Amino acid sequence: MKRVLIIGAGGFIGGFIAAESLRRGYETWVGVRESTSRRYLTDERLHFVTFDYDSSEAMEEVLRSTLPEGEKWDWIIYNLGATKVTNYSDFNRINFSYLRTCVEALEATSMVPERFLYISSLSALGPVDEKTYQPYTSRTIPDPNTKYGMSKIKSETLLDTTPGFPWIIFRPTGVYGPHEQDYLMMIKCIDNHWDFGVGYRKQLLTFIYVDDLVNAMFDALEKAPLRHKYIISEGRSYTQSEFRKIVARTLGKKFVIPVRLPLWMAKVASVVSEKYGILKMKPSTLNSDKYKIMKQRNWSADISDAQRDFGFNPVTSLEKGIEATVAEYRRMKNDKN
Repeated sequence: MKRVLIIGAGGFIGGFIAAESLRRGYETWVGVRESTSRRYLTDERLHFVTFDYDSSEAMEEVLRSTLPEGEKWDWIIYNLGATKVTNYSDFNRINFSYLRTCVEALEATSMVPERFLYISSLSALGPVDEKTYQPYTSRTIPDPNTKYGMSKIKSETLLDTTPGFPWIIFRPTGVYGPHEQDYLMMIKCIDNHWDFGVGYRKQLLTFIYVDDLVNAMFDALEKAPLRHKYIISEGRSYTQSEFRKIVARTLGKKFVIPVRLPLWMAKVASVVSEKYGILKMKPSTLNSDKYKIMKQRNWSADISDAQRDFGFNPVTSLEKGIEATVAEYRRMKNDKN
């Protein structure tokens, strides 16, 4: 039986990772902060370990005291990260510095695992070809244009330059599914007969359903070669119109008004929303960083490396994934009513 530690287990994806680890029969540990919600971590078979990522000494102490001397986790999935923040410096602190603390603590305590899977992002690569719409590939040279993307490529570089560290890196596209909040906002808008988009040029979107992403994690840990990076996405791209029609059909909405905001208007709205979030001391979903992501026209992705190396086979089409996501949305909506 493999002993698995999931660092950053409290969020949307973390609960699915923990559930799949248990389903596969692994001894499953979940790394959380003291303040982390455990809403999706209720299975009594889970083992909890509480980390303080701001202190190397505290993290080393926890690592040494959690397992018997001489033992360690076989695999570690590092899912910790922030996708939106109030202060952009928090991207560097949470997405980069916390990873550095973790890597240094594992080395200092001689608890480096057999395999360490780091969940990065397609945003670490920055924009790709928007003229001929060629997809992201393993040969795409990283050139991130957002603070979020910069923090992710810094983290990848840290692993790259740590001699002998047994990493595998995932660069997933937009992850969706039950409990996810950003795509839920889009579903709510379409449920209210509105579909908001940015820009007038063709945009190709890609998605990965959370179950397919999580299955890929464990398949890679079991089979993939070390020190390789993989793009993770469904095997095709969609236009905004196709996405809208799929969601509208699933919701049973025959009348949805598509609204396209010019880029300048979207940028102004992003700045205003960001400033409001700063005043309220809460991270805003719409901000200057997010604007650059929405502005990007091409998110198509080549997943052939993952298919070749560990048999990656995303089985959930956007239609099926949206059905499951909408079903959960309706359940939550009914519970509130």
